[in-house]
Amino acid sequence: MENNVQNTIADVFNEIAQGLESGNFGSRPRVGVTLLGSEHGEEEVLRGAELAQANDPSIEVVAIGTLTDTKLETVAAKDPEDGHNKMDEMLADGRLDAAVTMHYTFPIGVSTVGHSTTPGIGKNMFLANTTGTSDMERISAMVKNTISGIGVAKANGIENPTVGILNIDGAHQVEKALNKLKNNGYEINFTQSHRADGGVEMRGNDLLQGVPDIMVMDSLTGNIITKVMSSFLTGGSYESVGEGYGPGAGKGYDKIINIVSRASGANVIAGALSYAGRCVKGNLIDKVNAEYKAAENAGLSEVLDNLTAAPKKEEQAKVKEPAKKAVSEAILGIDILVLEDAVTELWKADIYATSGMGCTGPVVMVAPEDEDHAREVLKKADYL
Repeated sequence: MENNVQNTIADVFNEIAQGLESGNFGSRPRVGVTLLGSEHGEEEVLRGAELAQANDPSIEVVAIGTLTDTKLETVAAKDPEDGHNKMDEMLADGRLDAAVTMHYTFPIGVSTVGHSTTPGIGKNMFLANTTGTSDMERISAMVKNTISGIGVAKANGIENPTVGILNIDGAHQVEKALNKLKNNGYEINFTQSHRADGGVEMRGNDLLQGVPDIMVMDSLTGNIITKVMSSFLTGGSYESVGEGYGPGAGKGYDKIINIVSRASGANVIAGALSYAGRCVKGNLIDKVNAEYKAAENAGLSEVLDNLTAAPKKEEQAKVKEPAKKAVSEAILGIDILVLEDAVTELWKADIYATSGMGCTGPVVMVAPEDEDHAREVLKKADYL
């Protein structure tokens, strides 16, 4: 009995000593990493896992693969598929709190929020999103990416993250949709471009400067940007910077699985493991669900329904083109994905207009005497 008491006291003092050394008191998230499937071999992934454990004692890393010559806890897996099966089993039964893996398939509605480092000034920035698909309709997906991105940023300790929308196809529609949510009470902290003309739509310069905390985009664009950001020093074959593609996030998704590229080096693997650990400690699942609930209370479903209610091509074909006239006034701010729809809307109002592309994006061209009326028509139809 006396020996048991002494052992218990010794264990308590050892835990306190470890906490003082590591700065971590309380239970540590257990984060698994699958070693198999990397283009650089299992050894590189294991090196990243060991680096994560050495640099971040607030997590407990578990290596899943064929390698066992390590101080880390290991779980045997014979190939990538077996590794995923073991990982899923351990997440399901609570032996893991989160995991890092490669080439994982998420359900529709779930996509990953990356965490990258800008090449020039080393600023960290969330990329919403980078793999997976939040919605089958592109603009709706980017709106949902914003909501997921805010939830992930909050889980990582940023209470009021700034949001910018990358200036790609659909950006203006996304901005309008998000502003509707904001006007209905959903909290979005928009930032401004560092370019002279400002605005919430971010240019390439803003991307390199890491202007917003969260840069919103479609996942295919995010995938490319993640790769460029992470391998800009290595010529593309070895990703050395950043924390990977990030955790899968979406309404109701109940796992924390962070994705890395198969070209990821040890530093990225280590960063991804710490990122996953932060998501556990920051209650990622609850944070993301809370954001979706708040957005739904602000009319998310209606906003998304309106995004998909574009005029049909056969209806456009029935609209008669007005008499042609010289057009010299450019109306900016209309998304390229609905540019021809906007022109059709003006034709319906007997205003002659053409579409074009200026140096800052798509434009609708009208005659000077028609500009004011054209703007009224476009605003009423929600193109401006």
